[in-house]
Amino acid sequence: MKLAVFGATGGIGTQVVSQALAAGHQVSAVVRDRARLAVPDQDGLAVVTAGFGDADALASAVSGADAVVSALGAYGRGVLTVCQDGVRAETAAMRAAGVRRLLVISASALRTVPNDTLLMKAVLKPLVSFAFRRHYADLRVMEDEVMSSGLEWTIVCPPRLTDGPRTGQVWHRVGDAERHGQALARADVAGYLLEAAGDRELIGKTVYIGQERAARD
Repeated sequence: MKLAVFGATGGIGTQVVSQALAAGHQVSAVVRDRARLAVPDQDGLAVVTAGFGDADALASAVSGADAVVSALGAYGRGVLTVCQDGVRAETAAMRAAGVRRLLVISASALRTVPNDTLLMKAVLKPLVSFAFRRHYADLRVMEDEVMSSGLEWTIVCPPRLTDGPRTGQVWHRVGDAERHGQALARADVAGYLLEAAGDRELIGKTVYIGQERAARD
């Protein structure tokens, strides 16, 4: 599989690039600063240095890709429209290059879902949404852009992210969330994205993911 990865210098993006290369895939990593990419040069890796306004470079970066993974995210007090700006540039590049499959990362706390507990609906998610209101506003616009893109999209919504090792134990539900697994390693998010890229049943779906409950003896 050939992948184009945006946000390749971030925590999830780095994992997507590393895991994809380890699995034998070809990766085009789109970055603004090559020095920030924590993946060494190797067979199968092409690094494209481009900003969101570099339409020709972005179209070239995604050309021939089986899927585009957007692992963009806003951090700290940086630009608070990075997700929506990025996805507009990505979808324009994909249309120009004739590439269809797009996976983007959102957040499970962005909205309530049927399986949320009363505590989650009434207290926890409203508090998180208020604390990260500007970031979540960006994600909401990004989701709207993705859903209206006309592409074969999947929106993946993980819970709170950690830097733990990959476990491979990830639950996923379309349009809903489990009541457990309220944290997930970035490495597991990346692993799920690679699996979902080839799953055509997930096209046009919003998928919630989390840590699978440990098996009991």
